[in-house]
Order: sequence, then C-alpha cells, then structure tokens
Amino acid sequence: MRKLSDALKELGVDFSFPIEIKDANGKETYYEDSEGFWRKYEYDTNSKETYYENSNDYWSRYEYDDNSNETYFEDSNDFWYMYKYDANGNVTYYEDSNGYWNKREYDANGKETYYEDRYGYWYKREYDANGKETYYENSYGRKQGTLRSQSCDGKVIEVDGKKYKLTEL
Repeated sequence: MRKLSDALKELGVDFSFPIEIKDANGKETYYEDSEGFWRKYEYDTNSKETYYENSNDYWSRYEYDDNSNETYFEDSNDFWYMYKYDANGNVTYYEDSNGYWNKREYDANGKETYYEDRYGYWYKREYDANGKETYYENSYGRKQGTLRSQSCDGKVIEVDGKKYKLTEL
C-alpha cells in the first residue's frame, strides 16, 4: 500500500506527523508516524472492524452476523477461527486453523449446560429455577451436586408389551 505521506508530498501539501484520520464515528481509519510505520482500518456499518493492515506486512479480516457477533477471523499468518451462535447470541461452536474446536449448549435462560472440545474434555451443568448451579460433572470424573429429577409427565413406557402414559403425581 502506498503511504499517505508520499501522496501528500507529491501534491505539495504541508503536513506533520503523526498523520491520523478518523471516520465520522471517531474510529481510526489511518495512522502514520515519522518512522514510516502506518496502519489502516476498515469498519462495517455497525463500526465493527472488518479489515486491518499495517506496514509490517500484517493484515487481518473479520466477519460478523446480523447481530454483530464475530463469526470469522483470518490473518496474514494463515491463522483463522470461526464462531457459531444460537438465537440468543451464545457461542455454540468454535473452530480454528490449529485444529482446535469446542461446542456448547445452553438452557432456556442462557446458562451453559454442556461443553465439549477436541481433546475429549466435556462437562455438564444443571441449574435450579434461580440460576444457581446444582450439578456439575466432567470427563475427568469430577461430580458435584445432585441431578435434578426430570418430569415424567406425558412420557410413555412399555411394560410386558403394554404401553403406559405417565402422569405427574
């Protein structure tokens, strides 16, 4: 990329360092110092950074979903990562260029109930009606608390070939 100072010199425009340019939202879009270092940024309509580049041959690029959640990143070092989200904006999946991944599940209140990663590590959590953790278990054998009893109302079981519909007592 051509430095702004070079273009200003060609045009005969007087300037001093550092050169700083900001967009209408006050976000830096260009910076250059007297040592020749420069950096530039680009943003989406929500003022989220979508591109960065500097004079050290480094660049990075970001993507976002309609809720401004970061969904993808990549850079000039061949590193990338991606996120997936549920309807509530909770991260449900992460993966990167190093082969790492994890996935997560949440209850109706947005509390994390399950986690699993590429190394086989996992944990499960349960919460009471007030959101307090009541049970925790992980793949290393750690257990804490007691599992809540699950409602059996409406469930169908079969005994000796006959089906029975369960009701809550």
